[in-house]
Amino acid sequence: MTTAKDVAAYILKKLGSMSTWKLQKLLYYSQAWALVWDEKRLFPDKIKAWANGPVVPSVYALHKGRYRISNLPQGNAENLSDENCATVDAVLKFYGPKPAQWLSDLTHAEKPWKDARAGVPEWERNHSPEITPEAMAEYYGSL
Repeated sequence: MTTAKDVAAYILKKLGSMSTWKLQKLLYYSQAWALVWDEKRLFPDKIKAWANGPVVPSVYALHKGRYRISNLPQGNAENLSDENCATVDAVLKFYGPKPAQWLSDLTHAEKPWKDARAGVPEWERNHSPEITPEAMAEYYGSL
Protein backbone atom coordinates (compact mmCIF):
# COMPACT_ATOMS: atom_id res chain seq x y z
CA MET A 1 0.00 0.00 0.00
CA THR A 2 1.07 3.53 -0.72
CA THR A 3 2.12 5.59 2.31
CA ALA A 4 1.14 9.16 3.14
CA LYS A 5 4.78 10.10 2.48
CA ASP A 6 4.45 8.74 -1.06
CA VAL A 7 1.23 10.69 -1.62
CA ALA A 8 2.86 13.86 -0.24
CA ALA A 9 5.79 13.38 -2.62
CA TYR A 10 3.34 12.99 -5.50
CA ILE A 11 1.39 16.12 -4.53
CA LEU A 12 4.60 18.15 -4.33
CA LYS A 13 5.79 16.75 -7.66
CA LYS A 14 2.50 17.84 -9.28
CA LEU A 15 2.00 21.24 -7.63
CA GLY A 16 5.48 22.27 -6.51
CA SER A 17 6.35 24.22 -3.39
CA MET A 18 3.55 24.98 -0.93
CA SER A 19 2.95 25.59 2.74
CA THR A 20 3.11 22.52 4.94
CA TRP A 21 -0.36 23.50 6.15
CA LYS A 22 -1.77 23.19 2.62
CA LEU A 23 0.04 19.91 2.00
CA GLN A 24 -1.61 18.43 5.09
CA LYS A 25 -5.09 19.44 3.91
CA LEU A 26 -4.47 18.02 0.43
CA LEU A 27 -3.38 14.72 2.00
CA TYR A 28 -6.60 14.70 4.02
CA TYR A 29 -8.83 15.30 1.01
CA SER A 30 -6.91 12.75 -1.05
CA GLN A 31 -7.61 10.13 1.61
CA ALA A 32 -11.25 11.20 1.98
CA TRP A 33 -12.06 10.95 -1.71
CA ALA A 34 -10.12 7.70 -2.17
CA LEU A 35 -12.37 6.20 0.50
CA VAL A 36 -15.43 7.27 -1.50
CA TRP A 37 -14.35 6.82 -5.13
CA ASP A 38 -12.04 3.82 -4.78
CA GLU A 39 -13.73 2.35 -1.68
CA LYS A 40 -10.38 1.86 0.04
CA ARG A 41 -7.74 3.80 1.90
CA LEU A 42 -5.13 5.59 -0.15
CA PHE A 43 -2.62 5.23 2.69
CA PRO A 44 -2.64 3.47 6.09
CA ASP A 45 -1.29 6.44 8.10
CA LYS A 46 -3.61 7.96 10.71
CA ILE A 47 -5.10 11.41 10.34
CA LYS A 48 -5.47 13.43 13.53
CA ALA A 49 -7.88 16.28 14.26
CA TRP A 50 -5.41 18.95 15.31
CA ALA A 51 -6.55 22.43 16.32
CA ASN A 52 -5.59 23.84 12.90
CA GLY A 53 -7.27 21.03 10.98
CA PRO A 54 -6.50 17.49 9.86
CA VAL A 55 -2.85 16.42 10.05
CA VAL A 56 -1.03 13.22 9.12
CA PRO A 57 1.52 12.98 11.99
CA SER A 58 3.87 10.67 10.06
CA VAL A 59 4.31 13.39 7.40
CA TYR A 60 4.30 16.23 9.93
CA ALA A 61 7.30 14.64 11.66
CA LEU A 62 9.26 15.13 8.43
CA HIS A 63 8.47 18.82 7.97
CA LYS A 64 8.04 19.99 11.56
CA GLY A 65 9.31 23.54 12.01
CA ARG A 66 9.14 24.38 8.32
CA TYR A 67 6.58 26.72 6.75
CA ARG A 68 7.08 25.71 3.11
CA ILE A 69 8.04 22.45 1.48
CA SER A 70 9.02 21.69 -2.10
CA ASN A 71 9.83 17.97 -1.95
CA LEU A 72 9.70 15.04 0.41
CA PRO A 73 12.71 12.76 -0.23
CA GLN A 74 11.36 10.19 2.24
CA GLY A 75 8.37 9.59 -0.05
CA ASN A 76 8.30 8.05 -3.51
CA ALA A 77 5.71 9.39 -5.95
CA GLU A 78 6.37 6.36 -8.17
CA ASN A 79 4.74 4.10 -5.57
CA LEU A 80 1.26 5.37 -6.48
CA SER A 81 -0.78 3.15 -8.78
CA ASP A 82 -2.60 4.54 -11.81
CA GLU A 83 -5.81 4.45 -9.73
CA ASN A 84 -4.10 6.35 -6.90
CA CYS A 85 -2.80 8.97 -9.33
CA ALA A 86 -6.23 9.45 -10.89
CA THR A 87 -7.79 9.99 -7.47
CA VAL A 88 -5.13 12.42 -6.25
CA ASP A 89 -5.17 14.26 -9.59
CA ALA A 90 -8.94 14.78 -9.28
CA VAL A 91 -8.49 16.09 -5.73
CA LEU A 92 -5.71 18.42 -6.84
CA LYS A 93 -7.77 19.74 -9.73
CA PHE A 94 -10.45 20.98 -7.32
CA TYR A 95 -8.63 21.65 -4.05
CA GLY A 96 -5.13 22.41 -5.38
CA PRO A 97 -5.79 26.02 -6.49
CA LYS A 98 -7.40 26.91 -3.15
CA PRO A 99 -5.41 28.79 -0.49
CA ALA A 100 -4.36 26.94 2.65
CA GLN A 101 -6.64 29.09 4.82
CA TRP A 102 -9.66 28.24 2.64
CA LEU A 103 -8.86 24.53 2.93
CA SER A 104 -8.44 24.79 6.69
CA ASP A 105 -11.72 26.69 7.06
CA LEU A 106 -13.47 24.04 4.96
CA THR A 107 -12.17 21.17 7.10
CA HIS A 108 -13.31 23.02 10.23
CA ALA A 109 -16.83 23.30 8.80
CA GLU A 110 -17.11 19.60 7.95
CA LYS A 111 -18.42 16.82 10.15
CA PRO A 112 -15.37 14.49 10.37
CA TRP A 113 -13.08 17.12 11.92
CA LYS A 114 -15.86 18.69 14.02
CA ASP A 115 -16.97 15.32 15.42
CA ALA A 116 -13.40 14.27 16.21
CA ARG A 117 -12.78 17.57 18.03
CA ALA A 118 -16.10 17.47 19.93
CA GLY A 119 -15.45 18.13 23.60
CA VAL A 120 -11.85 19.17 23.01
CA PRO A 121 -11.18 22.83 23.88
CA GLU A 122 -10.37 24.94 20.81
CA TRP A 123 -6.92 25.81 22.13
CA GLU A 124 -6.04 22.22 23.13
CA ARG A 125 -3.14 20.92 21.08
CA ASN A 126 -1.97 17.93 23.11
CA HIS A 127 -5.15 15.89 22.74
CA SER A 128 -5.54 14.99 19.08
CA PRO A 129 -8.29 12.50 18.35
CA GLU A 130 -8.17 10.50 15.13
CA ILE A 131 -10.42 11.29 12.20
CA THR A 132 -11.37 7.74 11.32
CA PRO A 133 -11.60 6.45 7.77
CA GLU A 134 -15.16 5.36 8.57
CA ALA A 135 -16.19 8.89 9.53
CA MET A 136 -14.58 10.28 6.39
CA ALA A 137 -16.18 7.69 4.09
CA GLU A 138 -19.60 8.23 5.64
CA TYR A 139 -19.49 12.02 5.39
CA TYR A 140 -17.88 12.46 1.97
CA GLY A 141 -19.86 9.55 0.55
CA SER A 142 -23.05 11.43 1.41
CA LEU A 143 -22.05 14.55 -0.56
